[in-house]
Amino acid sequence: MMRKHLLAVAVSGAAALALASPVADAAPSQSKAPAGVAVKHLDASKAEHDRIVAYWTPQRMRAAIPADVLVADRDKSSATGNVAAGRPYVVQPQAKPGTGGGAGSGSYYTGGGNIVKTTGKVFFTMGGGNYVCSGSSTASNNHDVVTTAGHCVNEGPGAYVINFAFVPAYDDGARPYGTFTARALATTDAWANDGDFDYDVGFAVVNPPANSVDLTDRVGSQGIGFNLATGQEMYSFGYPAARPYDGTDIAYCFGTVFPDTYGGSSDQGMNCNMTGGSSGGPWLQNYNTTNGGTIASVNSFGYRGVKNIMWGPYFGSVIQSTYNAAQSL
Repeated sequence: MMRKHLLAVAVSGAAALALASPVADAAPSQSKAPAGVAVKHLDASKAEHDRIVAYWTPQRMRAAIPADVLVADRDKSSATGNVAAGRPYVVQPQAKPGTGGGAGSGSYYTGGGNIVKTTGKVFFTMGGGNYVCSGSSTASNNHDVVTTAGHCVNEGPGAYVINFAFVPAYDDGARPYGTFTARALATTDAWANDGDFDYDVGFAVVNPPANSVDLTDRVGSQGIGFNLATGQEMYSFGYPAARPYDGTDIAYCFGTVFPDTYGGSSDQGMNCNMTGGSSGGPWLQNYNTTNGGTIASVNSFGYRGVKNIMWGPYFGSVIQSTYNAAQSL
């Protein structure tokens, strides 16, 4: 089994691309994949919201390091390579995205449309450092769910992040729809306790900006689906920060996804050159430029020696339970 790495990049000299080598003697964890959900409730007061918004100055946002470096050097072999699956289930988006354009294994997205509004940057603090991921506004009962990677809400295994903020439609420092702080963070027990990449998914339940409306009412949302067919064409979006990108604008890839034959996980792969900072960005199934698509995975990790392939977890029944917990908060 090969070791995985998160999407680490060099940003202002602060972080090098951290790749994990394939090693024949690296035995996978034998822990049973749990069915549990891990939730961290946060201070939802206006004072705490205002503090976090003030904390994320343009300078701190620009200097934030892709979160991948937090766990890039750890062996994150899959626990079993098996993900529990149930009946297919899709939550429809709460607003219809507009048109967009482009194609291929990686480029900046220039088509416009609601995909730009629903995709954003995730900022947070861990262990005294400031980090950045990507995320997506997601259809939910509470209208306040952001989908991202598990390593963008919890160290996996380890502590939960602090100073969490989601900035939809981030554009070179601009926050056109405000800053959404979190009142709760959710991930799978398998990620929070074992760092299992089969379950590297996180959800943030956010507060509306001061004197504003809920997230999905403000920017719209993408739908989300679970236990869907594999091997489909999917589109991936995010904010990669290493060359050929610089983290200032949204980028994307698309292609038919394929199973992991390198490390034996249950994750799916996509030909894509997006780099660190794109972690947590959505993979959309059944995507079209008018109606958007259904989130069925997120940007998660890569393998050393396997260039330009992004890997993302399969959204099975455990991740569905985690989403359900988040949308009920």
